[in-house]
Amino acid sequence: MLVTTTPNIEGRKIVAYRGIVFGEVISGVDFIKDFTASLRDFFGGRSGAYEGELIEAREAAIDEMIKRAKDIGANAVVGVDIDYEVLGQNGSMLMVTASGTAVVVE
Repeated sequence: MLVTTTPNIEGRKIVAYRGIVFGEVISGVDFIKDFTASLRDFFGGRSGAYEGELIEAREAAIDEMIKRAKDIGANAVVGVDIDYEVLGQNGSMLMVTASGTAVVVE
């Protein structure tokens, strides 16, 4: 499946538009990750735990979007956008949404 942030695919003709597709993932961040991230905030540096969680959530959202595109007969998704939100009373949940237009290309 071709997936791109651009509105078209160079050298390929879009022959049908199937609709907008989404992939959403909400994941919780546990106490240990919060604690190690707070130490990183204090001492400086990158939080590998949060980065790993973010990468997994983004990949899962894209995979879900691709599955939905396939389900409606598309072979590509164009105009892809990835959004991130922090949810929960204490900001303990991460929501990642991938959206784009499912199309059929030659």
